[in-house]
Amino acid sequence: MNTEIESTKQAMPKGVIFNAYPDSIGRNLADIVHMLKRPEFKDVFSLFYILPTVFNSDLDRGFSIIDYDLNDELVSREDLEQLHELNVMFKFDLVLNHLSVGSPQFQDLLKHGDESKYRNFFINWNDFWQTHGEMSPDGHVIPHEEHLEKLFMRKPGLPILKVRFPDGTDRPYWNTFYHDVSYHEVAPHDLLQALGINELTHEDAEHIAAIVNDVLNARRDISEIDLGNLSHHKDDIISIVEQNRKYLGQMDLNAQSHEVWEFYDETLKKLRAHGGKLVRLDAFAYLHKEPGEVNFFNKPGTWEYLGKLKSIADKYDLILLPEIHAEYGYGLHEEVAARGFPIYDFFFPGLVIDALDRGSNKHLLQWIGEILEKDIKTINMLGCHDGIPVLDLRGKKVDGVTRRGLLSEGEIAAIIDEVMDRGGRVKNLYGPDGKKIAYYQVNATFFSALGEDERKLRLARAIQMFMPGTPQVWYLDLFAGRNDYAAADMGGAAGHKEINRTTLAHSDIDHGLSRIVVRDQLELMRLRNKSPAFEGDLEIHDSDEHRLHMTWTHHGCVATLNADLRDFGFSVTHKGMACAEYVTSYR
Repeated sequence: MNTEIESTKQAMPKGVIFNAYPDSIGRNLADIVHMLKRPEFKDVFSLFYILPTVFNSDLDRGFSIIDYDLNDELVSREDLEQLHELNVMFKFDLVLNHLSVGSPQFQDLLKHGDESKYRNFFINWNDFWQTHGEMSPDGHVIPHEEHLEKLFMRKPGLPILKVRFPDGTDRPYWNTFYHDVSYHEVAPHDLLQALGINELTHEDAEHIAAIVNDVLNARRDISEIDLGNLSHHKDDIISIVEQNRKYLGQMDLNAQSHEVWEFYDETLKKLRAHGGKLVRLDAFAYLHKEPGEVNFFNKPGTWEYLGKLKSIADKYDLILLPEIHAEYGYGLHEEVAARGFPIYDFFFPGLVIDALDRGSNKHLLQWIGEILEKDIKTINMLGCHDGIPVLDLRGKKVDGVTRRGLLSEGEIAAIIDEVMDRGGRVKNLYGPDGKKIAYYQVNATFFSALGEDERKLRLARAIQMFMPGTPQVWYLDLFAGRNDYAAADMGGAAGHKEINRTTLAHSDIDHGLSRIVVRDQLELMRLRNKSPAFEGDLEIHDSDEHRLHMTWTHHGCVATLNADLRDFGFSVTHKGMACAEYVTSYR
């Protein structure tokens, strides 16, 4: 297979991207359409990144996909058509690495086992590692230490889910992200029906059911049941319980399977039919797996897969956006960009917090200079559906050489401490032994991360609108949303993310549009979305370290930002041929 990807860059759509779940405002996508039709939003957005609850899903707020059909509880074809009438294109997710256990493919595997046509659609852990590890007493292979220490983990413990096949055997399958196994309670008549009235009395069935359900409700291993003088029924009882096993989770796909690539082709075709133009490749760096590798952005395998995906996307006139979280010092962002793909600018949010908290342009200008020098095409954001990245800013030791980060460890720690002091939450990464190995992201609304200072939020938005790349705006940031602690506390294992996902009612929109900080952001975004200046060249003017002075120029149209990073005041100037001319100061 050809490992090279044609390095010509695709033309990115112009304008500003709105980012929300279908039900982030009101009850469904129709309510967002209604908001975007208001005169205050005229010419503000050219694209809409609709998060994946637009499709059928069951977990992780959409990122556990069942199938890529429209979720008719939240979205209608008419909604999408009305957005097209507003000249809004769509950005969708393709979750490359995994599918929900509720997917037709996994359900077919559960039903038919070895006879399923999807038997190789997912990754049998033991088959994968059989010659590279030792079998444990629990029936799964433990990779040799030299392999295990390399694995990049997203949760404590080995990334496996044991799947009960119709023949009664348990098979471990690769499960990088979330999983949960639970059981339906058993009723006495279930036991009587399965074992027969000659084997159990009604009284025995009621007694066994009570014992079993106590174990299940305590979430203890069903093999622990003690049936006393009825213990000769134990194996049969366990078999009955296991037939009612329930799964929840995201199962890794086997990219060595032809059926998986047929699925990707069908899905990209479907996303185009939904009106997609940009496709974010979620979790793509986990897709290529090979014994002895880190199994996160393996090379050259990941490049082979991206090349293959790009060929499919080109067929449907789609632009692929690989989503990659990794340390700046690792250089993966630069490698992806050099292959012709746009990248997410996960460095920008932390650099903005650093610039506004310290009143210094130093690190932000360093990154802007690199974007311009290397012609890196980016999509940038302040907040998003996930957290504020911090891992991405770090340096990295690669092949024995330590490469610097965009910020020092001390500067990153200062951002984390400050955002935590302002009410944020932290997400960590773990090694195979369950020990924390790195901060991953800080969860907070961007407004709260800035200390709920409207001047800072306004200036942060202005900087974003003048950054190279395509700006993406999280709906809650636009309305200066505050940390939602109640939602975070109620959200369970992934509750930290709910701190920044508050659903807004129509009354919240009305109130928000009465606030100056919201109206100012809309004005800045409209400028970026409509002005020809931003299709041209960016000049960074020499200035004091506490100032930021940037000018975009195209065919005589000029847009300039002149900002003070200490007092957060700034001015925006727009002038030139065929351009509306004005100077606006923000204090």
